[in-house]
Amino acid sequence: MSDSQSQQSHSENVKISQTPPETDPLAIEIQNLALDRIQKHIFLCADQTKPKCCAKKVSIEAWDYLKRRLKELELDRPTESRPNCIFRTKANCLRVCTQGPIMVVYPDGVWYRNATPEVIERIIQEHLINQQIVTEYAFLINPLPKLASEIQAERETMTGKTENLLENEQMMGQTSPQEVNT
Repeated sequence: MSDSQSQQSHSENVKISQTPPETDPLAIEIQNLALDRIQKHIFLCADQTKPKCCAKKVSIEAWDYLKRRLKELELDRPTESRPNCIFRTKANCLRVCTQGPIMVVYPDGVWYRNATPEVIERIIQEHLINQQIVTEYAFLINPLPKLASEIQAERETMTGKTENLLENEQMMGQTSPQEVNT
């Protein structure tokens, strides 16, 4: 999603609360945390009640590293040059009880294994910043389905492109109107 599309979708966010935003505690938190600007959301299996995928100490080190690096790189909040942010959530258990810590990046739906600080750094640099999945550690890619509004916008864009292409071909004499209708 481009920044302009992302900014457009933010303006379409539904405000549910009837309380004036300046006095609504939830509206204040939405603003403080930039919840309406989240581009990606990372879940990391860490600090488990019953550690199964890795030692608890390893998972806590991974969690602390992820928090620190997102903050250092200013990916945890919007900036003037980047209007979106990356949110992170510590999950007690992501139910994949092997080769942990386990990390998943949404909406991309990329599941990573062995998410140690070294691997997390690669995921930050390659996946989050440069949009390249770290295939060496990814064990599943299952993106979230698109929203109906996104699908409709893509269809409208494609319809417009198709119509422009047909018009250009007709102007150049490459396609007759009868060929278009068949």
